[in-house]
Parts: sequence; C-alpha cells; structure tokens
Amino acid sequence: MTTQQAYNEWATQYDTNDNKTRDLEAAALRNTLSAISFNSCLEIGCGTGKNTVWLIEKATSVTAVDLSEEMLAKAKEKVATSKATFIQADITKPWHFANKTYDLISFSLVLEHIEDLEFIFNEAAAVLHTGGYIYVGELHPFKQYTGSKARFDTAGGVQVVQCYNHHLSDFVQAAKKHGLQILDMNEYFDEDDRTALPRILAMLFKKD
Repeated sequence: MTTQQAYNEWATQYDTNDNKTRDLEAAALRNTLSAISFNSCLEIGCGTGKNTVWLIEKATSVTAVDLSEEMLAKAKEKVATSKATFIQADITKPWHFANKTYDLISFSLVLEHIEDLEFIFNEAAAVLHTGGYIYVGELHPFKQYTGSKARFDTAGGVQVVQCYNHHLSDFVQAAKKHGLQILDMNEYFDEDDRTALPRILAMLFKKD
C-alpha cells in the first residue's frame, strides 16, 4: 500500500483514533509558533486540518497541502473559510502548487515519509520570504530507532505506513545547505516524562 493509499484509508478514523503522536505534535506546533507573526502560511501535511484550524486564526491566508485527497476532504469540512486553500499534491515533485512566497512553511508529521530531505528544503527555501520561518514537527528519531512508525488498525490488521529514518543532523544540514538556520529545537515527551524517550522533535528554522 502506498503512502497516499494508506492515508486515504486512515482518514475515516484519523481524528478519533487514540494517537499520542498526532496530539503531541499539535501541541508542539502551537507552542513553537505562538509568539511568531505570519500573514501567509504554506502548511505541508495538513491531514484532516488539526493544525489548519489554529494556523488560520493567526494568518491572513493558509495554503494547506496534503498527498491524501481523503484527508483533505476531512480538512475542508473542518475549516470552512475563504482564508484557507486546500491542494492535493506530491511534495517529492517540483512545487508548482506554490505560486507565491510565504512567511511560514510548516511540516507536520510528513518528512518521515520523505526519503530526500534536501529536495524538500530546496523547494521550501525557494518559496519562503527572506526572514521567513520553517517549522518542522516530526516523530522523534529516538522513537524511530526503536521501530516506531506511523500505523493504524484496519479490518485486516495493522497497516504500517512507509517511513524513513532521519537523524537530527540530517534536518539541520539539509536546511543549512539552502540558507536556513536553526533558531529553536525542542523535544516533547508523553506526560512530560523526561526520563522516557521523547516522542516529538520540533524545530524552527529561519531564512537569512
């Protein structure tokens, strides 16, 4: 099953499943971006709109992108405003869907499904204003090392979505090559238990 097919199937239950990664990343995004001002936002991996509903309160416009048309359908139901534009696109191909520049580009639980980070940061940097920000919220590499991956239950059993391991330095170095400097990095833990492995890695980059 391809990543697109998996998320299309997951869409019907994505908002109702017990999903600590989904919920903690949503908290990480809000914590990271609450003090930052932005008018235009390109949201990569909008899913069912869990973060779109918050981003649209801060931004004048949000372009919300996802690979899954079924996830997008859920997001459109949740975010009924002309300030949001929803686009189905494969971000591993040239970003023709981004026809302007943005103050903020956000990636939420999407880069684990992408093998080539450098292509992604190159495309993102090209449509980011100078002085603009990139937010990345991902399943922490430490969790990935233990075998943790995006997965959900189906009638036929557990469906695991294809994922790639990226190390901390992979994100930083790929961003650096394209004029992006890291401003902030935080780790988020289940129940804030810092004796356990962190679940979410949140990073904030800025374009020089």
